[in-house]
Amino acid sequence: MSELAFRDGVMDRIRVREPRFDERAFLFVLSALEYAQARQVERRHLSGRELAEACRDLALQRYGVLSRLVLEHWGVTATEHFGDIVFALVDLGLLLAQPTDSREDFVDLFDFAAVFDRNYPWNASAVA
Repeated sequence: MSELAFRDGVMDRIRVREPRFDERAFLFVLSALEYAQARQVERRHLSGRELAEACRDLALQRYGVLSRLVLEHWGVTATEHFGDIVFALVDLGLLLAQPTDSREDFVDLFDFAAVFDRNYPWNASAVA
């Protein structure tokens, strides 16, 4: 699934519930969910950490060195924001959560500056 789109006023409902983030941030998190599921042997529930790491990996794959800038442009500056987006989608009935899932599952999982800037594989050919 390369591109997702919201129809039938769904984005309007999302904007009312969670206006901090650009529409593309919601589409990106849903794409990251599918990206993570495609890497599984079979579809299953993902933990907050697994989804946040899929968001990180997909951002690096799609946007490379600009990953942090793109996410920040959408209002996403920390892993907890992925959780805010996920739970906005859960509240609207677009995703399902387990009773043990919480926003805290997404808090401080990794530092954006570290994974998108300092640890960016600038010279992958030098790594053996």
